Formats: sequence, structure tokens, C-alpha cells
Amino acid sequence: MIKFAIVDFEEYIRQSEPGKKERAQAWRTAIGLQDVDGLKPSEYLYQTARKNIDGDITIKEAQSLIDSYYISKAGRSESDEDRTEEADKVSSRIAEILSEKTFSLTPAQFTSIHRRLFSGLFEFAGQIRTWNITKKEWVLDGETVLYASSDMISETLEYDLSQEKAFSYKGLSMDEAVKHFTKFISNLWQIHAFGEGNTRTTAVFAIKYLRSLGFKVTNDMFAENSWYFRNALVRANYSNLAEGIHETTEYLELFFRNLLLGESHELKNRNLHVSAQSIKPGALKSQDDTLKLSIDETLALKYIEANSRATQKEIAESIGKSIATAKRLTVSLQEKGLLIRHNGKRYGWWEVLLPMLNK
Repeated sequence: MIKFAIVDFEEYIRQSEPGKKERAQAWRTAIGLQDVDGLKPSEYLYQTARKNIDGDITIKEAQSLIDSYYISKAGRSESDEDRTEEADKVSSRIAEILSEKTFSLTPAQFTSIHRRLFSGLFEFAGQIRTWNITKKEWVLDGETVLYASSDMISETLEYDLSQEKAFSYKGLSMDEAVKHFTKFISNLWQIHAFGEGNTRTTAVFAIKYLRSLGFKVTNDMFAENSWYFRNALVRANYSNLAEGIHETTEYLELFFRNLLLGESHELKNRNLHVSAQSIKPGALKSQDDTLKLSIDETLALKYIEANSRATQKEIAESIGKSIATAKRLTVSLQEKGLLIRHNGKRYGWWEVLLPMLNK
């Protein structure tokens, strides 16, 4: 049913009048951006979104229906309920913000977007974080980006945005404009101003800013490549000189070149993995040093360790293979005793038995 709803959105975008097309694009992007945190909206969200796209209800009425839906489900014990509620509510809020014709290049605008997206979901919605954070990243083999220190966030955010506001794109070639914008968004994300929800906030802010610059951003790139977008931001802000790894905006630039210039660069998550070029078949062995894995098994297992609730589709995308191949790999890894599936298909999660971070 959900798959059918996604096709419906595409039909709206291709064939509908401008108002419906605009609403469909906003919803498609809003839903796609939930992938950056492994969140999946409910079937009810898709049904409600279609009503809004058709003009049967306003975006505020859509949000009210979604709020009522979760009030009626209060007390249920489904393990994924909180995450689905977040996906549904944040999707509707992103759709609303993207439909608005307002924007200011200020810290207040940036924090306002976070507050509107996560109000009632995060206690710290719209508040600058007051603690330091690290995050294990699959694309970095479990290492973390160095984010801004909590005592410097406000000053750094103010500085970056004031510098960008003073910058002029006048006279720049499109290549130069894309390079500059890419670096700006990379730096803004690296601050990681909030405890959670930074990538979704940055993506919404970036879309709004690009529109204010006159770019006709259709949002499809964010809808279809949100996980790549996040991994590209990670690679743009990570260096490990001992391992010969340097921070690079090249992957993020490919994303924005596709978005803004209509180019068709391949956007594969496996290309961003720091070990993608160096892992050799059999390089990873089990604790008794007798079990060898293929490159695809190695990459899949590392992705699953960093994303315990990963779907077969997400695993397939992370290694650049088909869903059928992903299923075959997970079956093989389970048969080899390296992977366990808990709690069934719908609400389950993966457990990796061999620590992948001990390289």
C-alpha cells in the first residue's frame, strides 16, 4: 500500500496542476528525508498526505489528523511506534515549511526550523545543545566526525551565517557557486547545533536558502538520496591522516551538481565508505580466524552494525546492490553465525555477533 502511495506522488508531480505538483514535491521530500535517521512513515501518513495534495484538507488539518491519530493509539506497545510517530509528524511539518514562501539567513531561522520540526518530540526542540556529542558512522567504520564544542555553537553558528550573508554570488560561474554553497552547507552541518535532527534541519534550511537565491529546487534529490546526502556531509567533515583519509566535499558537490545543474552523477553510498577501495575479499575473519567474507558481506555487515533496524532496501542501497542480493547476503551471514534477526520482519532488528569495529 505504501509503495502505491509513493507512485501516486510521482503521478502528481508529472501530471498535476501546479498547486498539486508543489504539494506533492514537498511531501515527497519530507518523507524521503526521514531516511537519514532510518525512520519510516505510516500508511496513514501517506493517506493523509494524498488528501492534502488533492486539496481536500489544508496542511494544518493534515497535521491535526496525524496528531489525533497518535492520541488514539496512546498506550499501545508496538516497539516502533515512537519512531513512526516522529516520522509522520516531522514529515507533515517539513511539508508545511517547504510550502511557505518565507526565509531569512539567520540563526533564528535555523533554530526556528528545528523547533517547528521537533516540537513535542524532543525536549530540546529549537534549543542549542549544551553537551558534546559523538556519533558512530557506518561510512567511517564506526568513527565519528568532530562536531563543534557545545560552548562554541552559538558563536560559530552566528559567524558562519553572517559570513554567508555578506557573501556575494555575483560574477561567479555556476561551478564556483556550487562549490561555495557546498562548503557552506557542509560547515553548517558540522556545527551540529542540536542534540538530534541536525541533518533534516540542515536539508530544509538548504532548500529554503537555495530558493531564496533563485534556484528552482524540485526537491527530488533530497527525496531520493537523503542517506547519501548525510553520508556525503560526514565525509566532508572527517580526516584521519594516519589512515590517509582527508575531509572532502567532492561527494557532496556531486549531490548539489545533480540538484542544481541537472547533471547525472552516480550517487552510491558504497562509494563514500572509507574502506570501499581497500577492503579485499577475505580480509575480515571471524574470531577463530577461519571464516572469510566477501567485500559485499563485509560492507553489509558494517552497515547493519551501525543501523540495527536497517531494511533490506537500505542494506541494498548501502552496498550498491539489488534487494535480492541484500537478502541473500543477510541469509548467508546468519548461516555463518555472524548475524541474528530479533522480533520478526516488521518490528525486528539485527544483532551483529562479530564486532566489526575491531579492525
